[in-house]
Amino acid sequence: MQRSLIVALDVENKAKAFRLLDQLGSGVYVKIGMELFYKEGLSFVDRVKHNGHGVFLDVKMHDIPETVKRAMIIVAASGIDLVNVHALGGRRMMEAAREGLEIGSDSSGRPSLIAVTQLTSTSDQQVIEEQGMTSGLERSVNQLAALTKESGLDGVVCSVHETRQIKVACGSDFLCVTPGIRSIHAAGHDQVRTATPAHAAAAGADAIVCGREITRSSDPARAYQAIQKEWLNNERV
Repeated sequence: MQRSLIVALDVENKAKAFRLLDQLGSGVYVKIGMELFYKEGLSFVDRVKHNGHGVFLDVKMHDIPETVKRAMIIVAASGIDLVNVHALGGRRMMEAAREGLEIGSDSSGRPSLIAVTQLTSTSDQQVIEEQGMTSGLERSVNQLAALTKESGLDGVVCSVHETRQIKVACGSDFLCVTPGIRSIHAAGHDQVRTATPAHAAAAGADAIVCGREITRSSDPARAYQAIQKEWLNNERV
């Protein structure tokens, strides 16, 4: 995976999405999340791909292994570049997801498959009190990342704060895609574990995801270029 800035298309419908993409220009890598995917479906994904954009389908699949496998067979045919599952679904589910992608993909190969460890909106207190994981957030993320690698996936979604230790434990070729990216001037909104593009680069992230700071800007292209510059002008370790 090339070092990428992925724009989260967190808009309500395809009309708004294509309006935004027209402003950003061709070749921008985008994340299509649940709201837009459930609203517009695979035909929308197909059109975005046809227009020359890389696509991260962020649907965080989490179900029994056979259901996830069958769903992955379907989405693989759309030519997406990246898709994810929840690591908490376990080894069998993650292996089934990979198998489904391999079945559904053409000879050019399957999309990259990554797993969500803990959401960037999750705090250490929530992991302990609501999930019953007394070891806390950091250890939970590390355990789930290790399980993801053992299950044959390509990487994880994680915050910048966990990226360096995951790279050490799982290897430099294990993808770390980091959401919760904000410039130093932006608000964090509902995400707890946020960081700047420079922090992500220094931690060794392979890709960063940025949404509202770009999509809600009065000049999305300018906002995109500013974040891209900060991201690419800082060296990974």
